Amino acid sequence: MDRVDLFRIFTRVAEAGSFTHAAHTLGLPRSSVSAAVQELEARLGTRLLNRTTRRVALTSDGEALYARAQNLLADFEETEGLFRQAGATPSGRIRVDLPGRVGRLIVAPALPGFLAAYPDIDIELGVRDRAVDLVEDGIDCALRVGPLADSGLIARRLGELELINVASPGYLATHGTPDTPADLDRHWTVAYASPTTGRVEPWEWIDNGQVLTRSLRARLTVNSAEALIAGALAGLGLIQIPAYDVADHIAGGKLIAVLPDHRAEPLPVSLVYPHRRQLSHRLRAFLDWLVPVLEQGLRLR
Repeated sequence: MDRVDLFRIFTRVAEAGSFTHAAHTLGLPRSSVSAAVQELEARLGTRLLNRTTRRVALTSDGEALYARAQNLLADFEETEGLFRQAGATPSGRIRVDLPGRVGRLIVAPALPGFLAAYPDIDIELGVRDRAVDLVEDGIDCALRVGPLADSGLIARRLGELELINVASPGYLATHGTPDTPADLDRHWTVAYASPTTGRVEPWEWIDNGQVLTRSLRARLTVNSAEALIAGALAGLGLIQIPAYDVADHIAGGKLIAVLPDHRAEPLPVSLVYPHRRQLSHRLRAFLDWLVPVLEQGLRLR
């Protein structure tokens, strides 16, 4: 195994904190990953990782090598890109992470077109409603909805996601249609709890440029967009939801928009990826394809 591969495997183990996790993200047997680190340690004549039954951690020499190895790998990829033929076909595996409904309803149905155009690229698509650690999990890019934390990731802002208020015809027939936020005190909501923090999101609206919130009564609390929509369709309360998510239900009369002048603040939508001075040829090709798919599917503004 050449030194570049040894450095690449070592950095992946350092980031994952686990030989098994690193092996999974690299698509290699765990034994090969362990052997590569041992070979690198033998070549350098120093111990790079402290191993326990549950986790591995960098030694002081490992920390020094990790910082240098990141720069070396970035330089290698950048230099390789300078001499790669402009018409060369992108190849390799891309690991992508998307919110559940975005992955299932928008991106997955469109993927055959991308895979046909790039037959040498494979996609590993993660679909979940909680944020993941891109570096630790070896993710090449992810879609984030909402304000971004200062995570050191590179972010590409795509636009804003419009939120609307909806309820089923049955619910409105029983409880009436709210005309103003003051009417919300006599209504029910299907509450949404963040799958990451467990925090229940309050009802929100904009009034004269100011964000206002109110806690509504709820008999059902969910932690996914799928369950949120299902609860509204079942007549269990009002919900706030991205407009693209319920466009078909509204068109079919299964849900009705309410309080059109008192909607929540639009959510920023961004693609994020780990810091690299130059994106790989395959990831750049995928992002160029993905952006218009998301802009159209999410009805970004």
